[in-house]
Amino acid sequence: VQLQASGGGLVQAGDSLRLSCAASGRTFSTNAVAWFRQGPGQERDFVALIHLNDGVTFYEDSVKGRFAISRADADNTVYLQMNSLKPEDTAVYYCAADLVGGLHYPFLQSDFRSWGQGTQVTVSS
Repeated sequence: VQLQASGGGLVQAGDSLRLSCAASGRTFSTNAVAWFRQGPGQERDFVALIHLNDGVTFYEDSVKGRFAISRADADNTVYLQMNSLKPEDTAVYYCAADLVGGLHYPFLQSDFRSWGQGTQVTVSS
């Protein structure tokens, strides 16, 4: 599946942003969609995942209670609602799909076969 991420921007601490991951074609022909992020000089780390078959979600501990991943079948998009943003959330955010190996937290980059381009999120203090 081909993916396109969007919605990043420059915000202040405490603000909200909603990222979008749109799939090409008419349906999300994959089993799961995830968001990862990569800060300057850092590894690309897991943020959140939604399993499309049953809606089960997973979150990295630092975003639990602040971020929410959801799907909108009508427009073939997965969203990442990010609230109470902190400067440490600053990163390039990537969406990924086509999970291999099953639902096993924590998720790694190598667990996904398809990636969208990144979208920059910058949170100022």
